Amino acid sequence: MKWSSISGTTTGRAVLSFAAALGLAVVTACSNPVLDKVNPGPGAAGAATASGKEVSDLIATLVVAQEGPMTGYTREEFPHWDTNKPEHGFTGDLAKYSKCTSREVMMLRDANGKVTLDAKTCDLKVAAGGGWQDHYGFIDKATGKLGPYKFITDPAKVDAEHIVPLAEAWRSGAADRDKDTRRRIANDSMNLVAADPSANRSKGDQDPANYLPPGEFRCAYVEHYVKVKVKYALTVDTAEHTALRTAVDDCLRRGEFK
Repeated sequence: MKWSSISGTTTGRAVLSFAAALGLAVVTACSNPVLDKVNPGPGAAGAATASGKEVSDLIATLVVAQEGPMTGYTREEFPHWDTNKPEHGFTGDLAKYSKCTSREVMMLRDANGKVTLDAKTCDLKVAAGGGWQDHYGFIDKATGKLGPYKFITDPAKVDAEHIVPLAEAWRSGAADRDKDTRRRIANDSMNLVAADPSANRSKGDQDPANYLPPGEFRCAYVEHYVKVKVKYALTVDTAEHTALRTAVDDCLRRGEFK
């Protein structure tokens, strides 16, 4: 019997839930050579760091399944903002900010120019010339063209964007995980990037079948999105899987993957 014919049954859903949970245990317990090799570091909103083959290989490991319902979902099911624990992946000089939240450390990581974070008080200060450069971009509704990229100097006007939206993670298997796993999804450095609120609002909780950044961050976004889904054994639906494949091919044509 084809998987698609049992996935909608009670038995099928139970099997899928077990398989996803088992997959998460394996991913958590075992090192993934591809993820280890190309795990993004500081400056997460820059260019893609993986090759097209590496991203394609990761996509091939994703389980394709119908999305689950939103029943029971709230953002509080994904505790954030957590303190900067090693498990969240802020490495190197960023690791010393252990008293600060993952959002605050992400803001420091993605800043341009003179932006500092006090490791004791977690006070974020922006000097002249400092701020955050949006890389997402958004389509101007009036012109139908890519609007100007914003440079934001007020940290309160910067969105902490989840590349895999929390609602999307919920529909893709996180609803069946424990709260600690959801906490890690919400605070993972690989899933966080500083973004222009206009760009973030245009995305909402859509997956790549319905949204990809229209600007220069598109290929890096695909890389991060796939890695987060693999890391937490989250599923993709058929349209999402196709969109990711198409996006990788497009990035290769544009020369944005190695």
